[in-house]
Amino acid sequence: MKKLSFLLIGLILLLAACGGGNNNASNEPKENTSGSNAGETSEETKSYKVGITQIVEHPSLDAATEGFIAAVKDSGLNVEFVKNNAQNDQSMNVTIAQDLVSQNVDLIFANSTPSAQAAKNATGDIPIIFTSVTDPVSAELVSSMEAPGANVTGTVDLHPETIANTVNFIVDELGIKKVGTVYNTGEQNSVVQVDQVRAQLEAKGGQLEEAAVTTSAEVKQATESLLGKVDAIYIITDNTVVSALPTVVDVANSNKLPLIVGELDSVAGGGLAAFGFSYYDIGYEAGEMAVKILKGEATPSDIPSAYPANLKLVVNKNTADTIGVEIKDSWNAELVE
Repeated sequence: MKKLSFLLIGLILLLAACGGGNNNASNEPKENTSGSNAGETSEETKSYKVGITQIVEHPSLDAATEGFIAAVKDSGLNVEFVKNNAQNDQSMNVTIAQDLVSQNVDLIFANSTPSAQAAKNATGDIPIIFTSVTDPVSAELVSSMEAPGANVTGTVDLHPETIANTVNFIVDELGIKKVGTVYNTGEQNSVVQVDQVRAQLEAKGGQLEEAAVTTSAEVKQATESLLGKVDAIYIITDNTVVSALPTVVDVANSNKLPLIVGELDSVAGGGLAAFGFSYYDIGYEAGEMAVKILKGEATPSDIPSAYPANLKLVVNKNTADTIGVEIKDSWNAELVE
């Protein structure tokens, strides 16, 4: 009996040892045969949230936003866009920026100088890509075009030769030296441009008559205040004025005044001419910058801020016919109707 008991006990211990070995083996990590690390998320499945803040609706800014979204979508990234428009309300502009930060978005796309300034004031951590900014250095968005620094970079909406070419066109080709402009003195980008226009005109013996506004509702009256004082009107890329451009077009055309504008979308909207570029293009380039950042290939401080390319003269043929301006072959202009 004692021998049988010892045999039974030995058999039980042997079986227990075999069972324990199987349990230990089942707890070991399994070999990864998928080609990727466990828990790793591919670019195809990883999702991002990108906040969009735009100061106001008008064709140029809208086109820039369309270009930005197209570039991000073309990259194949899985991105949710949170779109916001401040309707030219500065307090709402600030609130939008703060809300995007509270949502902890992966990146902020700021379309306009005020939008970019509000975003930068709201966060020093979330990457910010701007477009439709005239002078990011003066606006204190970047340290320099070549080395932005911090968490902000993007594309500007003023080619270095735009204003000089435009003033030369007005004086040399149209023969006009008395020029009027309407702009919002509260927009930093507008102040910078008007200073340049004034300096360029004075260097060519011309003069600039200025009319200031604070809202789009004031644009028509401000434009009318220039009548009898000027022989042409030059509207720079001022968001407040461009959002009310049809009223400027009506006043200018009714009084046979050449209306020179700061970007191509406003030529299509009835302006006579512009040395410009496509806002869709600068928005698309900003989107390409955003893709590099989202993929972890670069940070905003690694990407120089960029000027627009492909500057060209575009003339509205219908407007030229309406106000009696002859389009010369020597202008080498692209015509729209």
